[in-house]
Amino acid sequence: MHRQSSLRTRLVRGLGAATATVALASGLTACGGKAEASGSPSDAVTIGGASNGAAQQAELSVPVVESLRAQLPAAVRESGELVIGVGALPAGYPPLAYLGTDQQTLTGAEPDLGRLVAATLGLKPVVKNSTWENLFVGIDSGKVDVAFTNVTVTEERKKKYEFASYRKDNLGFEVLKDNAWTFGGDFRGLAGRNVAVASGTNQEKILLEWQKKLQAEGRDFNIKYYPDANSTYLALSGRKIDVNFAPNPSIAYHVTQTAGTNAPTRNAGSYSGAGESLQGLIAATAKKDSGLAKPVAAAINHLIDNGQYRKLLTAWNLSDEAVTASEVNPPGLPLTNS
Repeated sequence: MHRQSSLRTRLVRGLGAATATVALASGLTACGGKAEASGSPSDAVTIGGASNGAAQQAELSVPVVESLRAQLPAAVRESGELVIGVGALPAGYPPLAYLGTDQQTLTGAEPDLGRLVAATLGLKPVVKNSTWENLFVGIDSGKVDVAFTNVTVTEERKKKYEFASYRKDNLGFEVLKDNAWTFGGDFRGLAGRNVAVASGTNQEKILLEWQKKLQAEGRDFNIKYYPDANSTYLALSGRKIDVNFAPNPSIAYHVTQTAGTNAPTRNAGSYSGAGESLQGLIAATAKKDSGLAKPVAAAINHLIDNGQYRKLLTAWNLSDEAVTASEVNPPGLPLTNS
């Protein structure tokens, strides 16, 4: 993902309005709208709550780690709260962040990870939902401590923000479950196939580059465009296309939604949204020099070590985006990447 704007575009197009379970209340903003307070600090955190079948709900015991809590900036530690920003308005983007079946709970892999981190650090999670643009206004103004909202690390963003990585930024290949084809890392495997992609997205840019290279070798594949996600899914179930090339999280969600139908799908492989030369990373995002990236990364690494990070990603069908460790300010998409 070269820009978050393109990421948002591809998520919205990949998921479609019909897959957003319910529109989120438009009055919430990171700059002062209603916030969801998830109770006092506790060693019990619910993941997958009100997920509408996208995740298996589970209760995890997450005791406070005092040595990590001690690393927090004094102001945050003394406040007793971790204000978590999520940019999911207006309609959300399952399985990452969306309004749950109770029409109150902001559910998804992103806010769930934020709650696990807060519990590890002995803080009450206060989740503030907003538009993407207002999310960064909230961070800049200090009204949001840290964002868990599918932000890709870029060198441009490092000028204003500090990061703690927690997930790979991947694209995926969705096929019908009875289709044996798998992406083996080489685009030449797409030769002769019908591949759907959303126009104007990062994945379209990558796909067009691959097509040009393949054509230079005397081979080709067919690129198919559809007006929305539902049309793409109908084409896939009707075998008019072989592969849907889309954001990995949207595929993970759609796989769960088709599991009980007569046209179940599966993820046939992934590819870095940053291209072949760099593994793109999604990261918790805080204001530069806030002192939050280090303790947040330490908390994520604690969750990785004790297996709860794995349980979270497994619950949301995102295991293929797992990282082995959270890094503070890892290499991001370069300034020349557009």
